[in-house]
Amino acid sequence: MKRIHIILFAALCVVSTSCKHEKKNNMTYRPLGNTGLMVSEISIGCGGFEKIDSATSLELMTMALDSGMNYIDIYDANPKTRSNIGYALQGRRNEMIIQGHIGTIFKDGQHCRTRNVEEAKQGFEDLLARLHTDHIEVGMIHITDSHEEWDELEGSPFLDYVFQLKKEGKIKHIGVSSHNAEVALRAAKCGWIEVIMFSLNPAFDRLRGGAIPWEEGAMDNLQAGIDPVRVEFYDYCATHHIGVTVMKTFGGGGRLLDEKSSPLGVAYTPEQCIAYCLAKPCISTCILGIDNIEELKADLHWLQASDAEKDYTNFEKRETTKACETCTYCNHCSPCSTGIPIAKVNELLDKAEKDGLTPELQAKYDSLPHHAGECTHCGACLSRCPFDVDIPTQMNRAKEIFGK
Repeated sequence: MKRIHIILFAALCVVSTSCKHEKKNNMTYRPLGNTGLMVSEISIGCGGFEKIDSATSLELMTMALDSGMNYIDIYDANPKTRSNIGYALQGRRNEMIIQGHIGTIFKDGQHCRTRNVEEAKQGFEDLLARLHTDHIEVGMIHITDSHEEWDELEGSPFLDYVFQLKKEGKIKHIGVSSHNAEVALRAAKCGWIEVIMFSLNPAFDRLRGGAIPWEEGAMDNLQAGIDPVRVEFYDYCATHHIGVTVMKTFGGGGRLLDEKSSPLGVAYTPEQCIAYCLAKPCISTCILGIDNIEELKADLHWLQASDAEKDYTNFEKRETTKACETCTYCNHCSPCSTGIPIAKVNELLDKAEKDGLTPELQAKYDSLPHHAGECTHCGACLSRCPFDVDIPTQMNRAKEIFGK
């Protein structure tokens, strides 16, 4: 039987048992993995600083800082971008957590990636000089998108240089950026990466395997549910407290914000895209590309947005054919990122709905290590279920019947 596959999220229910969020004014702050840093859940991308003058840069940065944004990604090696950001941060450097990229240089009039150690040194020292600082908080190894690139990185002189920077205190934590879920998962499991910058949005989650979004045909063959590799990556980062910072929140160039360009055939709002990403317990912050003051104001609407504005649960996803849409308690949905024994909850729920809630059923439910009310509606379990069970709705029903 065919049906429209809808992935349900409760945008406000993004609390992970592994981390505690803080709120100041209207901004929510999340742990950046195990780094000890608390970062604003929406943050600044650097691309727009190339297009504006220093005075406008100062205005933009002041508005961002005053609103509670405290995290910025600086991948661009363009001297104008870096100088504008450095100018805008003077006097307020201690209020901003900087994620700066290592292995990015400006060559022949354009931004380039490098693994040449001498070029990387020049590029990084230029970054520090233009930012008027002696360190950055997160040193992000710039773009590692293939298994071959990861293999070449491990044990290389370039990586030795990154470790040296951390030893010298010029970077406090080591990260890597990637658009490939398989490579990102390898990075998460390597043991020395603390932060991963990853491309995430409702469309990219449906890419197959280690596909790169801009590879030919990649966006034309999307899955109905979240790719299993991505599910494993998100679960691993949440369980092991690795910080994930999100790039391409709006689909890259804002593709998801326009029905004509959206790979999913529907136009999302910025609030819906942000809510989708932040629903995953592993996510620390969504980095937003900001080209001007008006775009920043629009992004900051997130702080006042209503539940209805953040809700994207009515969007219809691609049609999919499944077996029965009924839980068989097979446990393929596990592990749950918050530890809920989903199959057992569904089994007790089915019995309670069929025969009524008895003291015995309630006692069995109460004895479970985690309960349905702890569900964050992250949707990770949906892609694993071979029977297309609407697990988030099941958890809502269980909470109503069993009381927690």
